[in-house]
Amino acid sequence: MNLPELIDLFHTNADANLATAMSRYMKNHFPFLGIQKPLRSKLEKDFIQKNKNLKFTILQGLITELWNLPEREFQYTAMELMIQSKIWKHREAVNLLFQCLTHKSWWDTVDILAGRMVGAYFMTFSSERDGLIEQWMNSENIWLNRTTIIFQLNYKAETDEGLLFACIENFKDSREFFIRKAIGWALRQYARTRPDAVLRFVEAHDLSPLSKREALKHFSNK
Repeated sequence: MNLPELIDLFHTNADANLATAMSRYMKNHFPFLGIQKPLRSKLEKDFIQKNKNLKFTILQGLITELWNLPEREFQYTAMELMIQSKIWKHREAVNLLFQCLTHKSWWDTVDILAGRMVGAYFMTFSSERDGLIEQWMNSENIWLNRTTIIFQLNYKAETDEGLLFACIENFKDSREFFIRKAIGWALRQYARTRPDAVLRFVEAHDLSPLSKREALKHFSNK
Protein backbone atom coordinates (compact mmCIF):
# COMPACT_ATOMS: atom_id res chain seq x y z
CA MET A 1 0.00 0.00 0.00
CA ASN A 2 1.37 3.44 -0.95
CA LEU A 3 0.60 6.78 0.67
CA PRO A 4 -2.19 7.88 -1.73
CA GLU A 5 -3.93 4.55 -1.10
CA LEU A 6 -3.62 5.03 2.66
CA ILE A 7 -5.02 8.55 2.40
CA ASP A 8 -8.00 7.28 0.40
CA LEU A 9 -8.57 4.44 2.88
CA PHE A 10 -8.52 6.79 5.84
CA HIS A 11 -10.93 9.22 4.20
CA THR A 12 -13.26 6.38 3.25
CA ASN A 13 -13.43 5.35 6.90
CA ALA A 14 -13.84 8.85 8.30
CA ASP A 15 -16.53 9.48 10.89
CA ALA A 16 -17.59 13.10 11.24
CA ASN A 17 -19.14 12.66 14.67
CA LEU A 18 -16.07 10.98 16.08
CA ALA A 19 -13.87 13.57 14.37
CA THR A 20 -15.62 16.37 16.22
CA ALA A 21 -15.26 14.62 19.56
CA MET A 22 -11.62 13.70 18.99
CA SER A 23 -10.72 17.22 17.94
CA ARG A 24 -12.50 18.64 20.99
CA TYR A 25 -10.50 16.31 23.24
CA MET A 26 -7.36 17.84 21.77
CA LYS A 27 -8.65 21.35 22.46
CA ASN A 28 -9.44 21.76 18.74
CA HIS A 29 -5.76 22.17 17.92
CA PHE A 30 -5.98 19.68 15.05
CA PRO A 31 -8.59 18.37 12.62
CA PHE A 32 -9.39 14.66 12.84
CA LEU A 33 -10.96 12.18 10.45
CA GLY A 34 -12.61 10.38 13.32
CA ILE A 35 -10.67 7.11 13.15
CA GLN A 36 -10.00 5.67 16.58
CA LYS A 37 -6.86 3.68 17.33
CA PRO A 38 -8.20 0.09 16.92
CA LEU A 39 -9.54 0.83 13.45
CA ARG A 40 -6.55 2.97 12.49
CA SER A 41 -4.19 0.14 13.43
CA LYS A 42 -6.07 -2.21 11.08
CA LEU A 43 -6.20 0.31 8.24
CA GLU A 44 -2.52 1.21 8.42
CA LYS A 45 -1.16 -2.30 8.96
CA ASP A 46 -0.34 -3.09 5.32
CA PHE A 47 1.12 0.38 4.79
CA ILE A 48 3.43 -0.01 7.79
CA GLN A 49 4.53 -3.50 6.77
CA LYS A 50 5.31 -2.42 3.22
CA ASN A 51 7.29 0.67 4.15
CA LYS A 52 9.04 -0.04 7.47
CA ASN A 53 12.18 -1.43 5.84
CA LEU A 54 12.78 1.40 3.37
CA LYS A 55 16.14 3.14 3.17
CA PHE A 56 16.34 5.95 5.71
CA THR A 57 16.22 8.82 3.21
CA ILE A 58 13.05 7.44 1.60
CA LEU A 59 11.55 6.63 4.98
CA GLN A 60 12.27 10.15 6.20
CA GLY A 61 10.51 11.62 3.18
CA LEU A 62 7.46 9.44 3.71
CA ILE A 63 7.23 10.29 7.41
CA THR A 64 7.54 13.99 6.58
CA GLU A 65 4.72 13.69 4.04
CA LEU A 66 2.51 12.03 6.65
CA TRP A 67 3.39 14.70 9.21
CA ASN A 68 2.44 17.47 6.81
CA LEU A 69 -1.05 16.10 6.14
CA PRO A 70 -3.74 18.04 8.00
CA GLU A 71 -5.59 15.32 9.88
CA ARG A 72 -4.10 14.11 13.16
CA GLU A 73 -4.46 10.42 12.36
CA PHE A 74 -1.68 10.77 9.79
CA GLN A 75 0.75 11.99 12.44
CA TYR A 76 -0.17 8.95 14.54
CA THR A 77 0.55 6.68 11.58
CA ALA A 78 3.86 8.47 11.03
CA MET A 79 4.84 7.70 14.61
CA GLU A 80 3.82 4.06 14.26
CA LEU A 81 5.97 3.82 11.15
CA MET A 82 8.85 5.38 13.07
CA ILE A 83 8.45 2.83 15.85
CA GLN A 84 8.11 -0.19 13.55
CA SER A 85 11.11 0.90 11.49
CA LYS A 86 13.16 1.59 14.64
CA ILE A 87 13.98 5.04 13.32
CA TRP A 88 16.30 5.67 16.29
CA LYS A 89 18.82 3.22 14.82
CA HIS A 90 19.79 5.86 12.25
CA ARG A 91 22.11 8.62 13.43
CA GLU A 92 20.55 11.05 10.92
CA ALA A 93 17.13 10.54 12.52
CA VAL A 94 17.74 13.27 15.06
CA ASN A 95 16.78 15.94 12.53
CA LEU A 96 13.53 14.15 11.76
CA LEU A 97 12.78 13.77 15.47
CA PHE A 98 13.46 17.46 16.02
CA GLN A 99 11.15 18.37 13.14
CA CYS A 100 8.33 16.27 14.54
CA LEU A 101 8.84 17.52 18.10
CA THR A 102 8.58 21.14 17.00
CA HIS A 103 5.82 20.97 14.38
CA LYS A 104 2.16 20.26 15.08
CA SER A 105 3.30 19.82 18.68
CA TRP A 106 1.03 18.67 21.47
CA TRP A 107 1.33 16.16 24.25
CA ASP A 108 -0.18 13.33 22.20
CA THR A 109 2.75 13.32 19.77
CA VAL A 110 5.56 14.77 21.88
CA ASP A 111 5.21 12.22 24.67
CA ILE A 112 5.55 9.29 22.26
CA LEU A 113 8.39 10.93 20.36
CA ALA A 114 10.24 11.78 23.56
CA GLY A 115 9.61 8.67 25.63
CA ARG A 116 9.82 6.06 22.87
CA MET A 117 12.07 7.51 20.19
CA VAL A 118 14.29 10.25 21.58
CA GLY A 119 15.02 8.08 24.60
CA ALA A 120 15.97 5.16 22.37
CA TYR A 121 18.00 7.43 20.09
CA PHE A 122 20.13 8.70 22.97
CA MET A 123 20.64 5.13 24.15
CA THR A 124 21.91 4.26 20.68
CA PHE A 125 23.95 7.41 20.08
CA SER A 126 24.94 8.51 23.57
CA SER A 127 27.58 10.93 22.29
CA GLU A 128 24.79 13.04 20.76
CA ARG A 129 22.90 13.38 24.01
CA ASP A 130 24.47 16.07 26.17
CA GLY A 131 24.88 18.71 23.48
CA LEU A 132 21.31 18.32 22.25
CA ILE A 133 19.82 18.22 25.73
CA GLU A 134 21.62 21.45 26.59
CA GLN A 135 20.26 23.08 23.43
CA TRP A 136 16.74 21.87 24.13
CA MET A 137 16.88 22.94 27.77
CA ASN A 138 17.79 26.45 26.64
CA SER A 139 15.18 26.55 23.89
CA GLU A 140 12.06 28.70 24.12
CA ASN A 141 10.07 25.77 22.73
CA ILE A 142 8.21 24.16 25.65
CA TRP A 143 7.96 20.82 23.85
CA LEU A 144 11.72 20.56 23.55
CA ASN A 145 11.91 21.53 27.22
CA ARG A 146 9.41 18.80 28.09
CA THR A 147 11.42 16.29 26.07
CA THR A 148 14.54 16.90 28.17
CA ILE A 149 12.54 16.01 31.28
CA ILE A 150 10.76 12.89 30.04
CA PHE A 151 13.07 11.24 27.51
CA GLN A 152 14.39 8.90 30.23
CA LEU A 153 10.94 7.63 31.24
CA ASN A 154 11.74 4.06 30.17
CA TYR A 155 15.35 3.97 31.32
CA LYS A 156 14.68 2.56 34.80
CA ALA A 157 18.04 1.55 36.34
CA GLU A 158 19.87 3.08 33.38
CA THR A 159 18.54 6.54 34.18
CA ASP A 160 21.19 9.23 34.40
CA GLU A 161 19.97 10.52 37.74
CA GLY A 162 22.20 13.57 37.71
CA LEU A 163 20.94 14.65 34.32
CA LEU A 164 17.31 13.98 35.22
CA PHE A 165 17.54 16.06 38.37
CA ALA A 166 19.47 18.81 36.57
CA CYS A 167 16.76 19.09 33.91
CA ILE A 168 14.07 19.25 36.57
CA GLU A 169 15.95 21.86 38.58
CA ASN A 170 16.28 23.96 35.44
CA PHE A 171 12.51 24.06 34.99
CA LYS A 172 11.18 23.75 38.53
CA ASP A 173 10.04 27.39 38.61
CA SER A 174 8.24 27.20 35.28
CA ARG A 175 4.60 28.23 35.32
CA GLU A 176 3.85 26.18 32.20
CA PHE A 177 1.39 23.36 32.92
CA PHE A 178 3.04 20.87 30.55
CA ILE A 179 6.42 21.43 32.18
CA ARG A 180 5.12 21.09 35.72
CA LYS A 181 3.23 17.94 34.74
CA ALA A 182 6.34 16.50 33.05
CA ILE A 183 8.42 17.06 36.18
CA GLY A 184 5.94 15.15 38.30
CA TRP A 185 5.62 12.38 35.74
CA ALA A 186 9.38 11.90 35.37
CA LEU A 187 9.89 11.79 39.13
CA ARG A 188 6.97 9.41 39.65
CA GLN A 189 8.36 7.07 37.01
CA TYR A 190 11.88 7.17 38.45
CA ALA A 191 10.47 6.52 41.91
CA ARG A 192 9.66 2.99 40.71
CA THR A 193 13.41 2.44 40.50
CA ARG A 194 14.86 4.71 43.21
CA PRO A 195 12.09 5.86 45.55
CA ASP A 196 14.46 7.11 48.24
CA ALA A 197 16.34 9.32 45.79
CA VAL A 198 13.10 10.81 44.47
CA LEU A 199 11.76 11.44 47.95
CA ARG A 200 14.96 13.20 48.98
CA PHE A 201 14.88 15.31 45.83
CA VAL A 202 11.27 16.36 46.34
CA GLU A 203 11.88 17.22 49.98
CA ALA A 204 14.94 19.30 49.07
CA HIS A 205 13.33 21.34 46.29
CA ASP A 206 10.47 23.81 46.16
CA LEU A 207 8.46 22.17 43.40
CA SER A 208 5.08 23.37 42.22
CA PRO A 209 2.10 21.70 43.94
CA LEU A 210 1.24 19.93 40.67
CA SER A 211 4.76 18.55 40.21
CA LYS A 212 5.00 17.45 43.82
CA ARG A 213 1.57 15.82 43.82
CA GLU A 214 2.34 13.88 40.65
CA ALA A 215 5.78 12.88 41.88
CA LEU A 216 4.51 11.43 45.15
CA LYS A 217 1.44 9.57 43.89
CA HIS A 218 2.98 6.15 44.49
CA PHE A 219 4.09 7.13 47.98
CA SER A 220 0.60 8.22 48.98
CA ASN A 221 -0.73 4.77 48.01
CA LYS A 222 1.62 2.90 50.33
